[in-house]
Amino acid sequence: MPLAPQLRWKALLIGGVVMACLVGLGAFRKGLEGKTHFQLPRSRADLAANLRDRINLGLDLRGGIHLILQVQVEEAINSETDQVAERLTTLLREQGIGFEAIRKTDLTRVEIRGIPPEQIGTASNFLRDTYEGAYTIGGLPAEASGFVLEMKPAVQAQIRQEAVRNSIETIRQRVDALGVSEPTIAEHGRGEWEILVQLPGVDDPARVKNILQSTALLEIKLVQDGPFASEAEALAARGGILPPDSLLLRSAEAGRGGWYLVSRRSVVSGRDLRGARSESNPEIPGAYQVSFSLSRDGASRFGPFTESNINRPLAVVLDNRIQSVATIKNRIEDAGVITGSFTLQQAADLALVLRSGALPASIRYLEERTVGPSLGAESIRAGFTASLAGLLVVSLSMLFYYRFSGVNAILSLLLNLVILLAVLAYLRATLTLPGIAGVALTIGMGVDSNVLVFERIREELRTGKSVLSAMGMGFDRAFTTILDTHVTTIVSAVFLFMFGTGPIKGFAVTLIIGLFCNLFTSIYVSRAIFEFVLGRQARPTALSI
Repeated sequence: MPLAPQLRWKALLIGGVVMACLVGLGAFRKGLEGKTHFQLPRSRADLAANLRDRINLGLDLRGGIHLILQVQVEEAINSETDQVAERLTTLLREQGIGFEAIRKTDLTRVEIRGIPPEQIGTASNFLRDTYEGAYTIGGLPAEASGFVLEMKPAVQAQIRQEAVRNSIETIRQRVDALGVSEPTIAEHGRGEWEILVQLPGVDDPARVKNILQSTALLEIKLVQDGPFASEAEALAARGGILPPDSLLLRSAEAGRGGWYLVSRRSVVSGRDLRGARSESNPEIPGAYQVSFSLSRDGASRFGPFTESNINRPLAVVLDNRIQSVATIKNRIEDAGVITGSFTLQQAADLALVLRSGALPASIRYLEERTVGPSLGAESIRAGFTASLAGLLVVSLSMLFYYRFSGVNAILSLLLNLVILLAVLAYLRATLTLPGIAGVALTIGMGVDSNVLVFERIREELRTGKSVLSAMGMGFDRAFTTILDTHVTTIVSAVFLFMFGTGPIKGFAVTLIIGLFCNLFTSIYVSRAIFEFVLGRQARPTALSI
């Protein structure tokens, strides 16, 4: 008996959905002869491998590392006041305002001492015009003849928040450069300046930690004296007191250890970098170096500086450690080299962190968990075994209680799972262990939907309605209840997704997709199956339910 036109369109729609799902799950593959053929997974391992290729797996299934980092936000405030003290030195000289000393007395305070009495008014007006928005400006005792700048609490809070946001962006750039798929990088905790980092599939946690933790603050400074064999020798050479515009830094350069006295002010810094890449070191066989290029603004300062300091040593400083010292032979415009006995991996990692930019403050590891790939594979097997066992028990119960109509429920449940996994594959969503729990819950919701429909049909049959009429009324009257339960659950899952962490979001995503799929299978597909079976009967008089 030919299908009715309405049922024919339903069959085409359902067939198209099934075909699209099979394509998304990789069921159609090219053989050695180049022809595309249909191939189902032969085992659980084959199914798991196929899903792993098509669906992103979360940290708990794929393995990887889970980190909680704390940004040392006070360092960002400290850096800001350091820059203010340095800028004040330049600005006051440009304004022709004399002073004896500018120093930072604590984390948020900068003092200017020894301003000539006749310039106090000019200095006060200049400081208020320049810094009053961010600093409270007060006077020092008359004998000190100066001012004190105190950073406002609102500005401190803003710097802390920006330090966390900038750290997240920098870490994200470094993780992206490593090629980690579906990482989780977000603020964590409440007011503790913490960052949650979850990196699925990472097989070298030590390397990743080094890359994430590296502040990568690059500075090029003029060498004033050195090298010295020890810090004590360097201090003794200066009578135990360092000049106010200098720093004492240790060298990390192989074969040239020791201490150098360098200028506090940097000629250029990592903010002036345009790019960085690793390359072989022509002077040391088997070693590598990192070459970098400067932005136009950095080059405009670096060129004149090197030209005026020919034959003087210049230090490349990374995270307050001197990486290399070289003598300026001629004018250098927009490029430089960081030399050393780097391996290929070390040079590549250094170039990576330089390209991604410096962290605004250092970070400290508060928590670290490593999930091995074997544990992840075991979680996949256990999760899918539990889901399949639940599906088997439910199927047998449906067959026992509803007889051949239970076959209808089983077909809709299987199609629900196929559509759910296919949507995850198309969306490149991340499946987590709680997500597998969402799959199991979807099975339960699908069973509830079928039970509601079947019981409604039974009630209509008891009233003496015909089979076709009872089937139609059963679906129509159960639809409102099914829709209500699904909508309320979806709303709850949306809140879980909005406010939950990574694994909870995985559960919410899987549940939301599964519920939408269940509405399609339990109402549309299940009804189409009944209509097809009853349509094949010349005079439908019975429904096995």
